[in-house]
Amino acid sequence: MRQTLDFLLYDWLKVQDLGRRERFSEHSRETFDAVLDTCEKIAREKFAPFNRLADTEEPRFDGERVFLPKATHEALAAYVGSGMLAAAQDYEHGGMQLPCVVEMAANCFFSKASVSLGGYAMLTNGNANLLMAHGTDTQREVFAMNELSGRWFGTMCLSEPQAGSSLSDVATRAEADGADFEADPLGPRYRLTGNKMWISGGEHEITENIVHLVLAKIPGPDGKPLPGTKGISLFIVPKHLVDTGGQLTGERNDVALAGLNHKLGYRGTTNCLLNFGEGRHTPRGKKGAIGYLVGKPGDGLRQMFHMMNEARIGVGLGAVMLGYAGYEASLEYARQRPQGRPVAARAGDGPSRAGETPSGGGDRAAGDRGLTTFKDAARPQALIIEHADVKRMLLTQKSFVEGGLALELFCARLVDEQHTGSADEIAAAKRLLEVLIPIAKSWPSEWCLEANSLAIQVLGGYGYTRDFPVEQYWRDNRLNMIHEGTHGIQALDLLGRKVVMDGGQALMALAARISDTAQRAGQVPGLAEAANELGAALAAVGGATKKAWSTGEPEAALANATPYLQAFGHTVLAWIWLDVALSLDGREDDFAHGKRAAQRYFFAYELPKIHAWLGVVARREALTREMQDAWF
Repeated sequence: MRQTLDFLLYDWLKVQDLGRRERFSEHSRETFDAVLDTCEKIAREKFAPFNRLADTEEPRFDGERVFLPKATHEALAAYVGSGMLAAAQDYEHGGMQLPCVVEMAANCFFSKASVSLGGYAMLTNGNANLLMAHGTDTQREVFAMNELSGRWFGTMCLSEPQAGSSLSDVATRAEADGADFEADPLGPRYRLTGNKMWISGGEHEITENIVHLVLAKIPGPDGKPLPGTKGISLFIVPKHLVDTGGQLTGERNDVALAGLNHKLGYRGTTNCLLNFGEGRHTPRGKKGAIGYLVGKPGDGLRQMFHMMNEARIGVGLGAVMLGYAGYEASLEYARQRPQGRPVAARAGDGPSRAGETPSGGGDRAAGDRGLTTFKDAARPQALIIEHADVKRMLLTQKSFVEGGLALELFCARLVDEQHTGSADEIAAAKRLLEVLIPIAKSWPSEWCLEANSLAIQVLGGYGYTRDFPVEQYWRDNRLNMIHEGTHGIQALDLLGRKVVMDGGQALMALAARISDTAQRAGQVPGLAEAANELGAALAAVGGATKKAWSTGEPEAALANATPYLQAFGHTVLAWIWLDVALSLDGREDDFAHGKRAAQRYFFAYELPKIHAWLGVVARREALTREMQDAWF
C-alpha cells in the first residue's frame, strides 16, 4: 500500500508543492515522509496485532464501569504520543500545521490496522476541531486543548432513540441553570435532560475525562421546544466537571451510561446509550447534566456541519482502508493457495448440443469445432491467482480500493486548497467539495464493502471463518453505509441539493474538471477510447439530472436518488482513474502495469453499469413511490 500512497501523494497530487505556501513552509517531502513512517510503524506494532483482540474481547459494562483490553489503552497512548491528534493545528496550539491531505494519508495506516481502535481518536479530533472553530477562547483552552493533547477524549452526541437521523425530532432539552447562567466563564450554563443513542466512545476509562458535544433544544418563551432544526443548539457536556484551569473538580456530571450496543463490527469502540439528567448524579446539588453553550442559541446544526466535510472524508477513507486490508489479505492468500488446474482443449466427438454452426458462418465455439475442454489431473495444481475468475475478483478489489484511496486524498487536497489557496482556488475547491463530499463518504462505503465481500469469496470457505481476518473487515466496514449520513441521505443531498444549488455551479465545475482530464487523455495512445467513454458517461449523468428535475416535482425526482448516487459515483471514480493513469507518465514497470490494468478494468466492467442506474432516474421511475405497504 505504501508505494501506492506515495505515488498518489507525490506523483499525482504533488503535495510536496504545498511547502511553498506560508502555512506549510516548514514542511517538505522529508517531513511528510517522516510523519508517514512514524504512523506506519505505530499502526504496525500497536494496532494491527490487537485488531482481532479488540473484536473478540468486546467492551464490557458491569453496571458501573466499562472494561476494555489493556491493548486498547496502549495503542491509543502510542497514537497520542505521535502528536497526530493535533497534527493539523497551528504550531502555537501544539500542532504540526500538517496539510489535511497528509494527515489523512497518515491516518490510513491506523484505519487499515484497526479501525475500531482508531475510532476514539477520530471522534476526539473532530470534537476539538469544532471547538477550535466555534468555541470561546476559554472553551478552546479548557476543552479543545486538553483533547488535542490526548489528556481527554471527545464524542459527538446527535442521534436519539426516537429520532435516528432525523435531527429535527431531537427531544433533548437544555434549560438555563439559574439566574446567573450567562456569567459562567466556561460559557452560558444549561441543564440538559434527554437520551442519546449510538454514541461511539461515549464511555470508557482510557482518559480521565470525556467531552461530549451534545445537540439539544432550548425551550421557547412558552416552555416548548421550537419545531424543526431551528431550535437546536450545541453544548459542551463533560463527564467530569472541570474548572477554568482545566482541572477536574472531583464532581461527576449527570451523564450516565444506560447500556452498550452490541454491534456487528467496530466492536473495539464502545457504542453507548447515554442518559443526560436522569439524576443518577447530582452536580452542584441537583439533577440535570451541566452543559456549556457553544456559540449562539439555535446555531447547533451549522456548527456541527462545520466538521462534516473532513469527517465524511474520514469515514470514506476508513471504508477504503478496510477494503484495502481485505484486498491485501486475499491477494496474499491467492498467491499461496494451490487449487484446480488450467483448462485446456482437445479434439472431441463433434459439435456440442448447443454448438450447431449458425447460418452465415463466422467463428465457432470450441464445441462447434469438435473440441471439448478438460483438466489434466496429472499436472500439478495451479495457484488460484492463475485462474481468470480469481483475477477478476482481485482486479475488482484493486480498482475499488486504489481508486477510492485516490478519491479521498483528492478531496483532502481540496480541503487544503480551501484553507490556504488563492481566492479563485478557494472558490473552486468549495464548489468541487460541495458535490464530491456525498461521493467521498458513500462510494467507498458501498463498493469497498463489496471489495471485502470479494475478499471472502477469494478465500472460499476459509474466508467465512474467524481463522482469517477478511470476515472481520467486512463486518467492520458494514457500518460505514450508515453513520455520518446514511447512503440514502447522501443520495438525497446529492440529487436534491448539491447538483442543483446555485444554478448547478458545483456540477458544472466538476464537469469542467472531468472534461479536462478526458481531453488530455484523448491525446495519449491507449487512453483515447477511455476518454470517449468518460465523456459519454458525463453526458449521461448530465442528461439524467435534467430529466429527473424536468417536472420540478421533488418527490418524482428524488425517488431514484440512490441509483443516481451510484451512477454519479462510478463516473467520478472513472474520472479519478483516468487522471491517475495520466500521471504514470510512460512508466512500464509492474507497478504502472497494475495501475493501468485497474483503470482498464473499471472502464470495461464497472462504468457500463451507470446506464442502467440512470435509466430509472431519467424516466422518473414511479415504482418505489407507488408501492403500497400491503403489497409487501
